Amino acid sequence: MLVYVFGKKFDADLAPSVQQFLEKMVRRGISICMYKGFERFLESYIQIPAHTTFEEHSEFENATALFSFGGDGTFLDAARLVGSKRIPILGINTGRLGFLSHVSVSEVDEALEQFVNSEYTIDPRSFIQIKSEEFDFGDFPYALNEITINNATRNEMIKINASVNKAFLSSYWADGLIVATPTGSTAYSLSCGGPIVTPNSNNFILTPISAHNLTARPLVIGDTSTVKLRAECRSGQIQVTLDSTQYVLEGGTEISLSRAPFELQMILLEGRNFFRTIRKKMGWGLDIRID
Repeated sequence: MLVYVFGKKFDADLAPSVQQFLEKMVRRGISICMYKGFERFLESYIQIPAHTTFEEHSEFENATALFSFGGDGTFLDAARLVGSKRIPILGINTGRLGFLSHVSVSEVDEALEQFVNSEYTIDPRSFIQIKSEEFDFGDFPYALNEITINNATRNEMIKINASVNKAFLSSYWADGLIVATPTGSTAYSLSCGGPIVTPNSNNFILTPISAHNLTARPLVIGDTSTVKLRAECRSGQIQVTLDSTQYVLEGGTEISLSRAPFELQMILLEGRNFFRTIRKKMGWGLDIRID
């Protein structure tokens, strides 16, 4: 069993727990192939068990899975590395909230037991694909959480003309617009007033950022739709962000958003599900009143 291990920097106080996790992986017969950048970070704090290394653009040969150590931002980077290769990803949370990295380092024994015994399911998560005839978004024009459009140079309102399946939707006068997947419904979109939707909802959420017109509300549409956006601003340039990857475009550039032709394979260990995660992470049902 070969597991690829990806991560970035995190709180050094958690390094001993990560070491224990890696050592227990080896004792259970799991071979480790570690991201070179993560290896450089860890070797300053712990003794890393026997492993090989990989770098970006790996083909992930013979991979059973990829373990992502970090928060949700690290998980998004891992998803970008895996791309369309259909390598299942398990998120080990060394960050804060952790909707995607939902397994705590304190749950190492239970998590490894379930993984080795295949006591898990694959939760497919959709990507958004972005296209433009006027701009090249590189070799991975996809986002797992959201695609955001706003002003590139200063904090000022922009005008975004939006259409869905060639039908004009609206002109958004706002700080920006978020087009999120169900996975991204608990991220930036949520903080801007968007709804939480379940991962298998097959939709996009269009959430304006600080809209000038208060009647501009979040909108949920089917993800078989094609969304076209064209933004204009005084400064002449707009910024388009795919999760955490940013691009600067000339104002007036038309972009087209649609569902990607592949999905992320997210590992859900037995006993875990979307509702458990949001209930736990958001404190739903807790009585926080002070006597």
